[in-house]
Amino acid sequence: MTRTTPPPEHFARMEAALADAVLNQRPVAVLDASALRANLKDLTRRAASTPIRLASKSIRVRELQRRILDHDGFQGTLCFTLPEALFLSSHGFTDLVIAYPTADGPALRQLAGDAEARAAITLMVDDEAHLDLMDALAPNHPAFRIALDLDTAYRPVKQVWIGSARSPIRTPQDLTRLASTVVRRRGYRLVGMMAYEGQIAGVGNAGRGPRATMVRAMQARSAQELRARRAEAVAAVSRLGALEFVNGGGTGSLESTSAEEAVTEVAAGSGVFGPGLFDHYRHFSPQHALHFGLDVVRRPAPGIATVLGGGWVASGAPGQDRLPTVAWPHGLSYRGTEGAGEVQTPLVGESADTLKVGDVVWMRHAKAGELCERVNEIVVVEDGTVSDVLPTYRGEGKAFL
Repeated sequence: MTRTTPPPEHFARMEAALADAVLNQRPVAVLDASALRANLKDLTRRAASTPIRLASKSIRVRELQRRILDHDGFQGTLCFTLPEALFLSSHGFTDLVIAYPTADGPALRQLAGDAEARAAITLMVDDEAHLDLMDALAPNHPAFRIALDLDTAYRPVKQVWIGSARSPIRTPQDLTRLASTVVRRRGYRLVGMMAYEGQIAGVGNAGRGPRATMVRAMQARSAQELRARRAEAVAAVSRLGALEFVNGGGTGSLESTSAEEAVTEVAAGSGVFGPGLFDHYRHFSPQHALHFGLDVVRRPAPGIATVLGGGWVASGAPGQDRLPTVAWPHGLSYRGTEGAGEVQTPLVGESADTLKVGDVVWMRHAKAGELCERVNEIVVVEDGTVSDVLPTYRGEGKAFL
């Protein structure tokens, strides 16, 4: 698909919008409101009529999450920790599903004592040990809402594992056994299940080379295998009681996941901001909605411009794709012997000599929500003017990892 790199005047307008002394501090994170709306519209188009549960870890800005949930096609939040879900519940958010199991005793005890939060929050389990731990950490707790996590990794043969190392629950039989345990144990109510196919949703498939061809073939076969297995698993568990939701997919797999009859909702979050890792998909191309700006503080030699900071490397397997993308000026790249540094990042290339001390280099984080762990607020720009300044979780004094 056609890439959606903003034109040079986009960055000039951003800098003009930040001319106020209070907003002119660096680093600064800037969200383009029109690009955000375009991405929301495209996500709902790709999901067809299937509701999208917003993945909060890819946003990490409470007020922005509220606004996204007001957009047609979005329904409910997929959280990443129980403390985060409790925080959102205390601010009026409902329908909160936690995507990962928890071992947080204080948070579990808080949940046990808060009837409103218990009605809003669903805990994720994939092992009876999770139930044992919850009973030990929050003895005699009232009923917790529970969802089960089905492994989705593609395993064409036993020795090959393509996908995330998540749940030990792989087969419909595995899921039924765990579901039966949840149903018969006091203090738990089975309400849903999820299955995140990271090898489809989170792996770029653009390009014409052998690797891209192999990735697309793997994703097609994985989607076909998972469609049958997920449908069988949902049917088996549903015989023990009706499920409120079956969640699947992610930004990169909305089309294939939403087409499954067994799936009642899909998850998405990264596509809202369109970070660097999402520049490499064949079937969709989000607009670049979120940038961060760093000051040029040194000119150590001709052909080199150095910005303060910049080493905001994304989580996951180390590699070039985890580094921030230099968005503007064009023609800049990392110096091979230094890369993106904690305190400074020298940049080289044809544009380096056009920069002077005090100029701004605009970058994009490789992953969506992780940028918000570095800044206290996001500046929202609309039509060349600042329309809002929204605190991140960090800016609200909250850390949920």
